[in-house]
Amino acid sequence: NEGVVIVSDRRQKDELVIEKSANKINEIDEHIICVSAGISSDARVLVEKARVLAQQHRINYDSAPHTESIVRDIADVKQQFTQYGGGRPFGVSMMFAGVNGDSSLYVTDITGNYLRYKACAIGESDEKIRDLLKEKYSENLGSTEAISLALNIFKEVQGDNFNLNRFDVAILNKKGIRRFEKKELQEIKFD
Repeated sequence: NEGVVIVSDRRQKDELVIEKSANKINEIDEHIICVSAGISSDARVLVEKARVLAQQHRINYDSAPHTESIVRDIADVKQQFTQYGGGRPFGVSMMFAGVNGDSSLYVTDITGNYLRYKACAIGESDEKIRDLLKEKYSENLGSTEAISLALNIFKEVQGDNFNLNRFDVAILNKKGIRRFEKKELQEIKFD
């Protein structure tokens, strides 16, 4: 109801790595964010392409781009790389969240297909997470309730490997992007 919630597991286990450098939630435009699963260098290239597309749209049309137009363009780039010998496909799935009037969530796969979702998961254990989302998701969740649901699902799927410090959380709504700090995450109640 209040926007789109993205919860990302950094899966970073090296304690020498600076956490913010491993953040997977990227701002594309002031109303579009993206998270990826797969080869992070491929994601970085596509995120930069999406940012350029968003800025080109703003310059050419003096308006914010629609989330789906950015997603479609990125999916087209991904699909093109499945056609040619000598090049390899981008090894990354991407989830785009946007707020253009209404909230939207799109997922692109490696082949260049994209779909719009109410809730979704990409990456490690995504099938288990999607099954739990189908069972527990409700359209009238508030943002704090959605974060709590996501963390509970991660906790159930990861079991003993669950560690709250591994997660990046952002909410995108009409006011913009709000990223949660570790301290704020620890204050959210979940099982």
